[in-house]
Amino acid sequence: MTYDLPPAYAFLADEPAPRMLLEALRLYGTLEAPGKRDNPVILAWADELAKVPGLAWLGSWYEEDSIPWCGLFMGIVAHRAGKPVQGDLLAARGWLDWGNAVDGEPVLGDVLVFWRGSRHGRSGHVGLYVGEDAEHYHVLGGNQSDAVTITRISKARLLAARNLYRYAQPDNCRRIEIAADGDVSENEA
Repeated sequence: MTYDLPPAYAFLADEPAPRMLLEALRLYGTLEAPGKRDNPVILAWADELAKVPGLAWLGSWYEEDSIPWCGLFMGIVAHRAGKPVQGDLLAARGWLDWGNAVDGEPVLGDVLVFWRGSRHGRSGHVGLYVGEDAEHYHVLGGNQSDAVTITRISKARLLAARNLYRYAQPDNCRRIEIAADGDVSENEA
């Protein structure tokens, strides 16, 4: 499949797995609607997830794309990949309890949870690892500059890396060094 990815990330178009990464790439470039309008694609994610047992509340609660949606993005990606979706998926820090803690360094497709504002506060951000440079993780996520994009986030902001691989993971799940180029995100909301 072809995606309109920046050149540094073009290699992702040829990755065979993990499934959550593949689902996330299909949504690359989705934009939040400006102003009072809402992107019906983002709102439809909430409606789709509201059909998952335990998430019926989501369809009536999530009514505008100005509500932070990085967790919603991760929820739809997990759901479409056939992975579990937790009840507190809208809270980025809720993903701290998803799957298993990564033992060691994160690799391609791992879920990364970051603090935002304050390490011990409530705000956060969640996305998928696609690479790293010396100081930053390169993260594919939603609500990054109001879009599904890849951005660089300081490694110092990482709270946890999570995945579902207790025993074996796809062979291509590996650390990926990428040039330290491009903007660094300070606040993903």
